Amino acid sequence: MEYNFRAIEARWQAYWRAEDVYRVTEDPSRPPYYVLDMFPYPSGAGLHVGHPLGYIASDIFARYKRLRGFNVLHPMGYDAFGLPAEQYAIQTGQHPEVTTTENIRRYREQLDQIGFSFDWSREVRTSDPEYYKWTQWVFIKLFHSYYNNATGKAAPISELIAHFETEGTKGINVAESDALSFTAEEWRSWDKKKQMQTLMNYRLAYLGETMVNWCAALGTVLANDEVQDGVSVRGGHPVEQKKMQQWCLRVSAYAGRLLDSLNDLEWSESLKESQRNWIGKSEGAEVRFPLVGGDGAELTVFTTRVDTIYGVTFMVLAPESDYVPMVTTTEQQAAVDEYLAATRRRTERDRLSDRRVSGVFSGSYATNPLTGEAIPIWISDYVLAGYGTGAVMAVPAHDSRDFAFARHFGLPIIQVVVPEGEEATDPATWEESKDSKSGVLINSGIITGLSVTDAIAKMKAHITSEGLGQVKTNYRLRDAIFSRQRYWGEPFPIYYDADGTAHTISEDELPLCLPEVDKFLPTSDGQPPLGRAKGWHTAEGFPYELSTMPGFAGSSAYYLRYMDPHNDKALVGRDKNAYWRHVDLYVGGAEHATGHLIYSRFWNKFVYDLGLVVEDEPFRKLVNQGMIQGRSNFVYRIKDTNTFVSLGLKDQYDTTPIHVDVNIVYNDQLDLEAFRAWRPEYATADFILEDGKYICGWAVEKMSKSMYNVVNPDMIVERYGADTLRLYEMFLGPLEQSKPWDTNGIDGVHRFLRKLWGLYYSADGLRVTDTPATKEELKSLHKLIRKVTQDVEQFSFNTSVAAFMICINELQGMKTASREVLQPLLILLAPFAPHIAEELWHAIGEETTIVAAQWPECDEKLLVEDSFKYPVSFNGKTRFTIELPREASQDEIREAVLSADEAQKWLEGKTPKKVIIVLGRIINIVL
Repeated sequence: MEYNFRAIEARWQAYWRAEDVYRVTEDPSRPPYYVLDMFPYPSGAGLHVGHPLGYIASDIFARYKRLRGFNVLHPMGYDAFGLPAEQYAIQTGQHPEVTTTENIRRYREQLDQIGFSFDWSREVRTSDPEYYKWTQWVFIKLFHSYYNNATGKAAPISELIAHFETEGTKGINVAESDALSFTAEEWRSWDKKKQMQTLMNYRLAYLGETMVNWCAALGTVLANDEVQDGVSVRGGHPVEQKKMQQWCLRVSAYAGRLLDSLNDLEWSESLKESQRNWIGKSEGAEVRFPLVGGDGAELTVFTTRVDTIYGVTFMVLAPESDYVPMVTTTEQQAAVDEYLAATRRRTERDRLSDRRVSGVFSGSYATNPLTGEAIPIWISDYVLAGYGTGAVMAVPAHDSRDFAFARHFGLPIIQVVVPEGEEATDPATWEESKDSKSGVLINSGIITGLSVTDAIAKMKAHITSEGLGQVKTNYRLRDAIFSRQRYWGEPFPIYYDADGTAHTISEDELPLCLPEVDKFLPTSDGQPPLGRAKGWHTAEGFPYELSTMPGFAGSSAYYLRYMDPHNDKALVGRDKNAYWRHVDLYVGGAEHATGHLIYSRFWNKFVYDLGLVVEDEPFRKLVNQGMIQGRSNFVYRIKDTNTFVSLGLKDQYDTTPIHVDVNIVYNDQLDLEAFRAWRPEYATADFILEDGKYICGWAVEKMSKSMYNVVNPDMIVERYGADTLRLYEMFLGPLEQSKPWDTNGIDGVHRFLRKLWGLYYSADGLRVTDTPATKEELKSLHKLIRKVTQDVEQFSFNTSVAAFMICINELQGMKTASREVLQPLLILLAPFAPHIAEELWHAIGEETTIVAAQWPECDEKLLVEDSFKYPVSFNGKTRFTIELPREASQDEIREAVLSADEAQKWLEGKTPKKVIIVLGRIINIVL
């Protein structure tokens, strides 16, 4: 019987679907295990072979945990809102929902044919109003909450209002945008509009002025990862920094908790370090620098090295800082305006990565509060407004970027008498800057001779006692900009009253659905596309918010919705959450380390504060799969002809390499007729062949349509089958490493499956018998059980596939037919190649699905070796080996070796002077 993978895979996919094999319900009698993939954005291009890599790995693990007795939740859905669908709608006029629905249909078709064990009854789509109802609901809760630093959790804004009514700001310790101060009397005297404006300073979802990446051509704010080299990734349009009023989430309030709980997560250290750096905890001090001639005005700076304050020779402001208009003099206004205009064309990411020095003098000076010296105030884009106060005290002798700035502009560089154990920055090069002056300033004995830690502590105490500043802990983590001027996104559950004050709609009005618009473009007066909607207002006539939520809104809590997807009364029922608790294994790309993962953790901690979930961390273990790179192929055209020469002959001609579609190349051999049909200009192509074949060149590059190296998994499944695709993607290399796709190796994996099939079927039919297995057969099986179990637990799937190949070769050599070996072998294989495993499982007489089988346990006793193969040396040189029982004594070993036929050749009739035997190691005969 032949291995007909097409019929087998179609049959079992239909069976799993009809029998609802992968549907899961809460079962208190079984331990839960939640396996989750980062759900895909359904693009029109569909999946290429790089996309399923993580899904296959998580599917193997989910199936393995089921076989180990766990009740496994393994859902899938779609991150269905997004800019690509909107841009396509703008170009074609087709509604994004139509495009998205068609793309989802295509994705589902591709995912199904690969044989994933998803519970599709729990599917979510972020563009479904029944889903984004709960995104809107969480936003309402955020709007009506503040963060109480004293208790370390979110609380209802009504509690803060009650405090303001009786105490004003006295005694509050809360997360806030600005440090406001007012009395209870002042609060009570304000009208409703003024009170609501003030509360925006404290809400966890608030309207605030913030710098954004604005793309005028797209008419929307862009996230940092949507901008590259000053232009939009989508369309390549210019992007500038612009201050706009946007909805924001006060993620920064949770910075400390986000940082601290990283220690308890089973994530890679590199990923944790990425988050730690992004959150960026800095313990330091805020110091006030009075403006020279500023009538009491001050600049407040944050520094982690307050002990170096005597070395300050200038100050630097971020271009976006509110201090800039305060300090810019009339004489410097034009130069400052020109510099600010240039800076607006660069994103923060560009500014952080670019080490070029630029800046402009403001014209003003500040006073060093300890030395009384006047120091110039500069403006430079290496300082960011969102970190600290957007102003820094520059100490060029002790900071590399300050040093570069000072050298570039000829500013003084003064070395403080450094605390013990510290070196100043590159002092040997100070004199290279001819316009700089350098020297040493004794620091009045305040910190002389102290260690760095003690010097910082003593200086903090000094500036605090002298009223010059205060101790402060800062975080680099910014509040999330939550507005997008787009159509295809979640509408905000917000309306504006006659005074322009924002209010949330009532929860029983959710979901607030996207309205129809005539075009998906901004209005003629620059309003977002929702400004085109007719009737986009409340029953009372108050207008709804015109912006929509960003892409990460829908992905921030989707893992919770999977636990209880059909609940129309709650985001997730507490009973369902109490059972599943958290995601046990999360698989996805490392590119989400500082975006999605931060926001999801923030979102989860917030709903945890509300008492809606039982754990404050959503993802217990996280694995980042690597990228599958493309393997490009080239043909070589002889210049000024339509003739193509094979790789081995190309050096004999003047040729130009041309990328060719890898889907018409097999093992680097070009399908000539397919090439002629590929593009009209090649219809009359001629070929110079080698050995009757056209061999293409190749290179490893990013998988891209422009390089024609995108491999469609449908073609692999059609040609080799889904099980081959699954095994091959795992066999390419370690899961977490990037590796090139190489179709040349897929034949070997497919041959392995055919060889496996041959263990169960011969030309005469099924060959499995009830004959007891031999000791060697059991040993081969149990080596595999131990290896695969260890590998799956460690996500070393590539070595598991290799172990399967070795085992099948051993069993084939022993002509194994015993059910005792071949039945558990299928269970081991089932997570990797579920279709062939299910087919053979039923072929050998099993009646229930292999999905419900029990994972075999390794019997270590079967792996204990009864004999040892000794290397036998003569005068230190190994000449042959001999296998002897492990329990053999020294005398028995000596007798067996000296009487062996191989020994006679080297003894040559001589009597050994000595026979050295190290049990279980070596034998050395000295002549």
